[in-house]
Amino acid sequence: AMACARPRSGPHAIAAETLRRLPDLDALIDSATRQRLPDDAKARSALRIALVQALALGTPPHAAISTVLPLVDGGPRKLVHGVFGTLMRQQATLPEVPTLPATVADRWRAHWGDAVVEAAARAFAAPPPIDLSFADPAKATLDAPSLASGHQRVPAGSDIAALPGFAEGDWWVQDLAASIPARLIGRGTGSALDLCAAPGGKTLQLAAAGWDVTAIDISESRAARLRENRERTKLPFDIRIADVREWAPDAPADAVLVDAPCSATGIFRRHPDVLYRAHAHVIADMAALQARILDRAATWVKPGGTLVYATCSLEPEEGEAQIARFLDAHPDFATRAARADELPAGVAPTPDGWVRTLPETLETVGGCDGFFVARVQRASA
Repeated sequence: AMACARPRSGPHAIAAETLRRLPDLDALIDSATRQRLPDDAKARSALRIALVQALALGTPPHAAISTVLPLVDGGPRKLVHGVFGTLMRQQATLPEVPTLPATVADRWRAHWGDAVVEAAARAFAAPPPIDLSFADPAKATLDAPSLASGHQRVPAGSDIAALPGFAEGDWWVQDLAASIPARLIGRGTGSALDLCAAPGGKTLQLAAAGWDVTAIDISESRAARLRENRERTKLPFDIRIADVREWAPDAPADAVLVDAPCSATGIFRRHPDVLYRAHAHVIADMAALQARILDRAATWVKPGGTLVYATCSLEPEEGEAQIARFLDAHPDFATRAARADELPAGVAPTPDGWVRTLPETLETVGGCDGFFVARVQRASA
């Protein structure tokens, strides 16, 4: 995303911070009400908004309460005023590390263990740093740390458009983990398909690496971002608006990148709302869609060619289990293990040769999104 500095006030900041702090805000509200307010009560929503401003965003309490009282009238107005006043007098605080939504914490604990859940809560506390991918690694000369070839990391809230090289199209914003799939395809001069391509970071990487790229995305509005990025970077690639469940290329490709639609639970640091939307049925629906797309994409890989599958999800059903199913169903494909020298410093391949980034990955240097990436190769004819 080409976001500029993240505002510390305004509707977006209030909404994002409320979602980061929801279980803790609700615990405070419940501690100060005799009868539990329904989850969807207007009074609860108003209190969440007032409390997050006063306790997390530095708004003076009188200003925080005055913004929400117009949202409620009658008895609820008195209740909101009373509960807020009580909590302010008690000098209520929010914990330094937010509490994750219980269903998500339980699910991740079962899959990954306590350490990952604790790291996820720490990662949830603040917006993450911003990663830049450079078309030409030689131009990665900003005064900022680098964790991989052609990568630099700038602080959260940086004014992106004001950084050197933005207007010239030297780089684009792309989380470090999101850069791994194209890194596993590497440099080449053959044909490459990037499926579900928008907003286009991976497409730009493949074009910069020499591939003859066709980017496919179902959404015309999302493809507008692809076009903007193409114009700014001057990197050559074709764009097709199509549903990959129905579309097919004219000829098989040397490399196919499937960054499949998913629950997106891996990008919760930037988009806290995903944790409240990724219910079990959503994960199951996404896994079914991924399987359909992967099985079609397999037929578009030349013999000897490479397919890279990726999801920005922390759910094994959308990662490890998905690629295991694929390899069972397609005996002409085998994992081509990722090598440490292809990956960012501090990211290691799994024993299966895949890549799994977790909330604790690179935590000491700012972390990265939760991703699963697997590279498989089709047998030569």
